[in-house]
Order: sequence, then structure tokens, then C-alpha cells
Amino acid sequence: MMYQTILVPIDASDTARRGLSEAIALAQRLGSALHILHVLDYHMLFLDMSGMACLPDGTKVMREAGEQVLREAQALAAAAGVASEVALAEQVAPVVADAIIDEAVRCKADLIVMGTHGRRGVRHMVMGSDAEGVVRRATVPVLLVRADPTTEI
Repeated sequence: MMYQTILVPIDASDTARRGLSEAIALAQRLGSALHILHVLDYHMLFLDMSGMACLPDGTKVMREAGEQVLREAQALAAAAGVASEVALAEQVAPVVADAIIDEAVRCKADLIVMGTHGRRGVRHMVMGSDAEGVVRRATVPVLLVRADPTTEI
């Protein structure tokens, strides 16, 4: 089989859901399993003048929301008859792409499917691109699913 394990990084965005839908459709056709990842990106919770001010309630809320995102994604895969497992990664660094690449290696992914906003210009310079970071560093193919141009800015 060409792609046995497809890594699908997701968050709660419409763009991530488009990526998940594409990954589910691909997995159905190929008989692949999904490895669904949500990255808890804590770096914004720890920005104060001393460098590291812990906000335990914030991390708890983020973890619960991430677990819910994963439950919903796994339910969609199951409803489509696609096998899946989930993973929750935690980080304090602002580069989500690093966590995605690490998980791709850990789960032995053959393909990464993810949504991308397709930002350009100043928005791209300010916000960066997790998808671009994954494409640059991945050792397996990466399928990027663009945001719906009728709903995204």
C-alpha cells in the first residue's frame, strides 16, 4: 500500500476540518489509517516580563479543548469507516511545525495531510505558516488543502 499511515494535524478551524475531510476520503480509497494530531501551543500563555509565568487554568482549558477536537475528528473518521488513532502534543515554542514533524517520525507517517490558509504578503510575514514549515522539513509527501476561498479572508 502506498500510504499506510496518514498524519493529519488539526485544530478547531474550518481549514483544518477541510484537511481532515480530504484525509478521510483519501484513507477510504487507499485503505489507510489516520493518525490525528492536535498540538497544544502554550507559548502565548507564558509571555510575561519574567519570561515564564505559568497559567495552569489556561493549560487545562486548552487541553480539554484539544481533547474535544480529537474526539470529534476520530468520530468523523469512524463514521466513514476509517481506522484512526489520536495524539495530543504539548509545546511552549511558537513553531508548531516542529511538533508535527516530530509526530510524523514517531508514528511513521507515509503522508501528511493538512489544511492551510494560504496567507501571503504581510499576513504571512506576521503570522508565519505552519504548513510551510512542515513542507520544508518533512521527509514524506505533504498534501496541503487550501481554505475555502468563499469563507476565508
